[in-house]
Amino acid sequence: MFVVGLTGGIAAGKTVVSARLAERGAAHIDADRLAREVVEPGTPALEAIARRFGDAILRSDGSLDRAALGAIVFSDPDARRDLEGITHPAVQQLSQQRMREATEADPARVVVYDVPLLVEARGTGEFDRVVVVHAPRETRIERMVSLRGMDEADAVRRIDAQATDEQRLAVADDVIDSSGSLDETLAQTDALYDRLAELAAAKAGAAAKAAAADKAADPDNACASRITPPVRSQQPRADQPRPSSVSGRS
Repeated sequence: MFVVGLTGGIAAGKTVVSARLAERGAAHIDADRLAREVVEPGTPALEAIARRFGDAILRSDGSLDRAALGAIVFSDPDARRDLEGITHPAVQQLSQQRMREATEADPARVVVYDVPLLVEARGTGEFDRVVVVHAPRETRIERMVSLRGMDEADAVRRIDAQATDEQRLAVADDVIDSSGSLDETLAQTDALYDRLAELAAAKAGAAAKAAAADKAADPDNACASRITPPVRSQQPRADQPRPSSVSGRS
């Protein structure tokens, strides 16, 4: 399994990049969507949230009242940590399941895990590569104001609530510079996909050879397949040079 962590600040153009990668054949898994799935009515996570925070965070139909829950956790760090302790493991488990399903037919398929808060919450240790979609702060503010009709002060607050550009770039293996035209961004993304596909094929090939060697050495106990997990630092590397656009580290 070859898993790419895709992240970027608000209005950086991550949606464009993820859609293009999916068009090229990558499996796209959206962390935000999984986070909604794990708290649907009847799920263990929602039951645990209700036990911790009370039935007041539930709507009349049994679904989660996100506004009511947000009013609690955004003003109470301990409550927020309790919530994360419930939801993060559930999202982690579901994401691993979706990754396995996405690569069951093709172990060399690129899996793109779309994580807006990768730096802030997820960490980089489980990914073979980290891709950051980057546009300067001023460009993103302008996009939020002109394209989304957002007040400039509100746009600034939302950007400031996320990791800084420097923090994201410090963990990047590959950077897509989305500050130019759409065609330029798509061309960078196509070049990135070609490189990721090569790396994914190489990893799948190495795993297959290792599994065959295991089977030959001990046919009774060899695993049918072997997944080699990536080895990465869990913390952003502040002293790391900024990768050039679309040219990642090998």
